[in-house]
Amino acid sequence: MSKRLRCTNSLAMSNPSPPDAEVSQSIIEDWVGRPVDDLSLYRRALTHRSVLRVHPTSALQSNERLEFLGDALLDVFVGEVLYERFPDRDEGALTRLRARLVSERPLAAYARRMDLGSHLLMSDNAAQGEGRDNPSILADAFEAFVGAVYLDQGYETSRSFVQDQVLAPLDLQEIAQQDENYKSQLLEWMQAEGRPQPTYRVVEETGPSHDKTFTVEVQVGDTSFEQGTAGSKQEAEQRAARRTLEQITTDASPA
Repeated sequence: MSKRLRCTNSLAMSNPSPPDAEVSQSIIEDWVGRPVDDLSLYRRALTHRSVLRVHPTSALQSNERLEFLGDALLDVFVGEVLYERFPDRDEGALTRLRARLVSERPLAAYARRMDLGSHLLMSDNAAQGEGRDNPSILADAFEAFVGAVYLDQGYETSRSFVQDQVLAPLDLQEIAQQDENYKSQLLEWMQAEGRPQPTYRVVEETGPSHDKTFTVEVQVGDTSFEQGTAGSKQEAEQRAARRTLEQITTDASPA
Protein backbone atom coordinates (compact mmCIF):
# COMPACT_ATOMS: atom_id res chain seq x y z
CA MET A 1 0.00 0.00 0.00
CA SER A 2 1.39 3.39 -0.95
CA LYS A 3 2.21 6.03 1.65
CA ARG A 4 -0.40 8.36 0.14
CA LEU A 5 -3.15 5.71 0.33
CA ARG A 6 -2.20 4.84 3.93
CA CYS A 7 -2.45 8.54 4.86
CA THR A 8 -5.82 8.87 3.18
CA ASN A 9 -7.21 5.81 4.98
CA SER A 10 -5.83 7.05 8.28
CA LEU A 11 -7.47 10.44 7.81
CA ALA A 12 -10.79 8.85 6.91
CA MET A 13 -10.67 6.65 10.03
CA SER A 14 -9.87 9.60 12.29
CA ASN A 15 -12.60 11.75 10.68
CA PRO A 16 -15.56 9.48 10.00
CA SER A 17 -18.80 10.89 8.70
CA PRO A 18 -20.76 12.38 11.58
CA PRO A 19 -23.21 9.87 13.08
CA ASP A 20 -26.06 12.44 13.03
CA ALA A 21 -25.62 13.45 9.39
CA GLU A 22 -29.17 12.44 8.51
CA VAL A 23 -32.25 14.58 8.99
CA SER A 24 -35.82 13.55 9.70
CA GLN A 25 -37.89 13.42 6.53
CA SER A 26 -41.12 13.68 8.52
CA ILE A 27 -39.95 16.88 10.22
CA ILE A 28 -38.80 18.38 6.93
CA GLU A 29 -42.12 17.57 5.31
CA ASP A 30 -43.99 19.05 8.25
CA TRP A 31 -42.05 22.30 7.80
CA VAL A 32 -42.50 22.38 4.03
CA GLY A 33 -46.14 21.32 4.21
CA ARG A 34 -45.91 18.56 1.61
CA PRO A 35 -43.80 15.51 0.65
CA VAL A 36 -40.27 16.34 -0.42
CA ASP A 37 -38.20 14.69 -3.14
CA ASP A 38 -34.52 15.35 -2.46
CA LEU A 39 -33.77 15.06 1.25
CA SER A 40 -30.08 15.76 0.65
CA LEU A 41 -30.90 19.40 -0.16
CA TYR A 42 -32.47 19.89 3.24
CA ARG A 43 -29.60 18.12 4.97
CA ARG A 44 -27.25 20.55 3.27
CA ALA A 45 -29.42 23.49 4.34
CA LEU A 46 -29.08 22.34 7.95
CA THR A 47 -25.33 21.73 7.78
CA HIS A 48 -23.18 24.38 9.46
CA ARG A 49 -19.64 24.75 8.15
CA SER A 50 -18.21 23.68 11.53
CA VAL A 51 -19.07 20.06 10.65
CA LEU A 52 -16.74 20.17 7.67
CA ARG A 53 -13.81 21.26 9.82
CA VAL A 54 -14.29 18.25 12.08
CA HIS A 55 -15.09 15.83 9.24
CA PRO A 56 -13.19 17.15 6.20
CA THR A 57 -13.40 13.83 4.33
CA SER A 58 -17.16 13.39 4.64
CA ALA A 59 -19.47 13.93 1.68
CA LEU A 60 -21.36 16.70 3.49
CA GLN A 61 -21.55 20.24 2.10
CA SER A 62 -22.22 23.35 4.16
CA ASN A 63 -25.31 25.48 3.68
CA GLU A 64 -23.46 28.60 2.49
CA ARG A 65 -24.35 28.34 -1.22
CA LEU A 66 -27.99 27.60 -0.42
CA GLU A 67 -27.94 30.58 1.93
CA PHE A 68 -26.98 32.83 -0.99
CA LEU A 69 -29.90 31.53 -3.05
CA GLY A 70 -32.41 31.74 -0.21
CA ASP A 71 -31.43 35.33 0.57
CA ALA A 72 -32.29 36.38 -2.99
CA LEU A 73 -35.56 34.44 -2.95
CA LEU A 74 -36.68 36.02 0.32
CA ASP A 75 -36.16 39.47 -1.14
CA VAL A 76 -38.35 38.52 -4.11
CA PHE A 77 -41.13 36.75 -2.19
CA VAL A 78 -41.42 39.38 0.54
CA GLY A 79 -41.05 42.18 -2.01
CA GLU A 80 -43.96 40.79 -4.05
CA VAL A 81 -46.27 40.81 -1.04
CA LEU A 82 -45.29 44.29 0.12
CA TYR A 83 -45.67 45.68 -3.40
CA GLU A 84 -49.25 44.39 -3.57
CA ARG A 85 -50.20 45.14 0.05
CA PHE A 86 -48.97 48.74 0.17
CA PRO A 87 -49.69 50.43 -3.19
CA ASP A 88 -49.31 53.90 -1.63
CA ARG A 89 -45.74 53.32 -0.36
CA ASP A 90 -42.80 54.52 -2.41
CA GLU A 91 -39.68 52.49 -3.19
CA GLY A 92 -37.75 53.76 -0.18
CA ALA A 93 -40.54 52.88 2.27
CA LEU A 94 -40.98 49.42 0.75
CA THR A 95 -37.23 48.78 0.90
CA ARG A 96 -37.08 49.77 4.57
CA LEU A 97 -40.10 47.64 5.39
CA ARG A 98 -38.62 44.63 3.64
CA ALA A 99 -35.36 45.10 5.54
CA ARG A 100 -37.32 44.92 8.79
CA LEU A 101 -38.70 41.53 7.75
CA VAL A 102 -35.65 39.78 6.27
CA SER A 103 -32.66 41.04 8.29
CA GLU A 104 -30.75 38.82 10.70
CA ARG A 105 -32.87 39.29 13.82
CA PRO A 106 -36.28 38.51 12.27
CA LEU A 107 -34.83 35.64 10.23
CA ALA A 108 -33.47 34.11 13.43
CA ALA A 109 -36.91 34.51 14.99
CA TYR A 110 -38.52 32.60 12.11
CA ALA A 111 -35.94 29.83 12.56
CA ARG A 112 -36.67 29.65 16.30
CA ARG A 113 -40.39 29.38 15.58
CA MET A 114 -39.62 26.24 13.54
CA ASP A 115 -37.14 24.98 16.17
CA LEU A 116 -34.60 24.88 13.35
CA GLY A 117 -31.67 25.12 15.75
CA SER A 118 -32.39 21.73 17.30
CA HIS A 119 -31.94 20.07 13.92
CA LEU A 120 -28.77 21.80 12.74
CA LEU A 121 -25.78 19.62 11.97
CA MET A 122 -22.77 21.26 13.60
CA SER A 123 -19.62 20.39 15.51
CA ASP A 124 -19.76 19.73 19.24
CA ASN A 125 -17.73 22.88 19.86
CA ALA A 126 -20.19 25.02 17.90
CA ALA A 127 -23.16 23.46 19.66
CA GLN A 128 -21.61 23.86 23.11
CA GLY A 129 -20.90 27.49 22.25
CA GLU A 130 -24.66 28.07 21.93
CA GLY A 131 -24.45 27.83 18.15
CA ARG A 132 -27.94 26.37 17.98
CA ASP A 133 -29.36 29.69 19.19
CA ASN A 134 -26.84 31.99 17.51
CA PRO A 135 -28.84 34.60 15.52
CA SER A 136 -26.40 34.65 12.61
CA ILE A 137 -26.29 30.86 12.31
CA LEU A 138 -30.07 30.58 12.57
CA ALA A 139 -30.66 33.33 10.00
CA ASP A 140 -28.23 31.69 7.57
CA ALA A 141 -29.88 28.30 8.04
CA PHE A 142 -33.34 29.73 7.43
CA GLU A 143 -32.18 31.36 4.20
CA ALA A 144 -30.54 28.09 3.15
CA PHE A 145 -33.73 26.18 3.90
CA VAL A 146 -35.70 28.51 1.62
CA GLY A 147 -33.14 27.80 -1.09
CA ALA A 148 -33.53 24.05 -0.55
CA VAL A 149 -37.32 24.23 -0.84
CA TYR A 150 -36.97 26.17 -4.08
CA LEU A 151 -34.54 23.69 -5.66
CA ASP A 152 -36.58 20.69 -4.52
CA GLN A 153 -40.16 21.90 -4.98
CA GLY A 154 -40.03 24.94 -7.24
CA TYR A 155 -41.10 28.55 -7.12
CA GLU A 156 -44.71 28.27 -5.94
CA THR A 157 -44.01 25.90 -3.04
CA SER A 158 -41.05 27.92 -1.81
CA ARG A 159 -43.12 31.10 -2.01
CA SER A 160 -45.89 29.39 -0.01
CA PHE A 161 -43.32 28.30 2.56
CA VAL A 162 -42.15 31.90 3.02
CA GLN A 163 -45.78 33.05 3.20
CA ASP A 164 -46.53 30.52 5.96
CA GLN A 165 -43.32 30.83 7.98
CA VAL A 166 -42.57 34.56 7.55
CA LEU A 167 -45.56 36.61 6.56
CA ALA A 168 -48.68 34.84 7.83
CA PRO A 169 -47.88 35.22 11.57
CA LEU A 170 -47.12 38.96 11.18
CA ASP A 171 -49.41 41.98 11.22
CA LEU A 172 -47.89 43.79 8.25
CA GLN A 173 -50.21 46.75 8.66
CA GLU A 174 -49.06 47.30 12.23
CA ILE A 175 -45.42 46.96 11.24
CA ALA A 176 -45.91 49.47 8.43
CA GLN A 177 -47.56 51.94 10.82
CA GLN A 178 -44.38 51.95 12.90
CA ASP A 179 -42.61 53.33 9.85
CA GLU A 180 -42.67 56.93 11.10
CA ASN A 181 -39.90 56.32 13.64
CA TYR A 182 -37.08 57.20 11.29
CA LYS A 183 -34.34 56.68 13.87
CA SER A 184 -35.54 53.13 14.43
CA GLN A 185 -35.75 52.53 10.69
CA LEU A 186 -32.23 53.84 10.17
CA LEU A 187 -30.89 51.64 12.96
CA GLU A 188 -32.55 48.56 11.44
CA TRP A 189 -31.22 49.44 7.99
CA MET A 190 -27.66 49.75 9.25
CA GLN A 191 -27.94 46.50 11.23
CA ALA A 192 -29.22 44.72 8.12
CA GLU A 193 -26.22 46.05 6.18
CA GLY A 194 -23.78 45.01 8.94
CA ARG A 195 -22.79 48.62 9.62
CA PRO A 196 -22.23 50.41 12.95
CA GLN A 197 -25.07 51.91 14.94
CA PRO A 198 -25.93 55.50 13.90
CA THR A 199 -25.09 58.32 16.31
CA TYR A 200 -26.40 61.89 16.35
CA ARG A 201 -24.25 64.98 16.85
CA VAL A 202 -25.47 68.53 17.42
CA VAL A 203 -23.56 70.64 14.89
CA GLU A 204 -25.34 73.93 15.54
CA GLU A 205 -27.48 75.41 18.29
CA THR A 206 -29.05 78.86 17.80
CA GLY A 207 -31.57 81.16 19.47
CA PRO A 208 -32.36 82.09 23.07
CA SER A 209 -32.64 79.42 25.76
CA HIS A 210 -36.46 79.43 25.63
CA ASP A 211 -36.62 79.12 21.84
CA LYS A 212 -33.61 77.21 20.59
CA THR A 213 -33.13 75.63 17.19
CA PHE A 214 -30.95 72.55 16.85
CA THR A 215 -29.17 71.16 13.81
CA VAL A 216 -28.20 67.52 14.20
CA GLU A 217 -26.02 65.37 11.94
CA VAL A 218 -26.13 61.59 11.52
CA GLN A 219 -22.83 59.75 11.80
CA VAL A 220 -22.21 56.08 11.09
CA GLY A 221 -18.69 55.12 12.07
CA ASP A 222 -16.43 57.74 10.51
CA THR A 223 -18.97 58.74 7.86
CA SER A 224 -21.18 61.83 8.17
CA PHE A 225 -24.62 61.71 6.58
CA GLU A 226 -27.55 64.13 6.43
CA GLN A 227 -28.56 66.88 8.85
CA GLY A 228 -31.91 67.88 10.31
CA THR A 229 -33.03 71.12 11.96
CA ALA A 230 -35.89 71.55 14.45
CA GLY A 231 -36.90 73.20 17.71
CA SER A 232 -35.94 70.13 19.74
CA LYS A 233 -33.03 67.73 19.58
CA GLN A 234 -35.39 64.75 19.28
CA GLU A 235 -37.22 66.17 16.27
CA ALA A 236 -33.96 67.28 14.66
CA GLU A 237 -32.62 63.74 15.04
CA GLN A 238 -35.77 62.29 13.43
CA ARG A 239 -35.46 64.69 10.49
CA ALA A 240 -31.77 63.89 10.05
CA ALA A 241 -32.55 60.16 10.15
CA ARG A 242 -35.35 60.57 7.58
CA ARG A 243 -33.11 62.49 5.19
CA THR A 244 -30.35 59.92 5.65
CA LEU A 245 -32.76 57.07 4.86
CA GLU A 246 -33.86 58.88 1.72
CA GLN A 247 -30.24 59.32 0.70
CA ILE A 248 -29.10 55.74 1.27
CA THR A 249 -32.18 54.11 -0.26
CA THR A 250 -31.79 56.29 -3.34
CA ASP A 251 -28.08 55.45 -3.56
CA ALA A 252 -28.85 51.74 -3.13
CA SER A 253 -31.39 51.71 -5.95
CA PRO A 254 -30.15 50.44 -9.32
CA ALA A 255 -29.61 53.11 -11.94
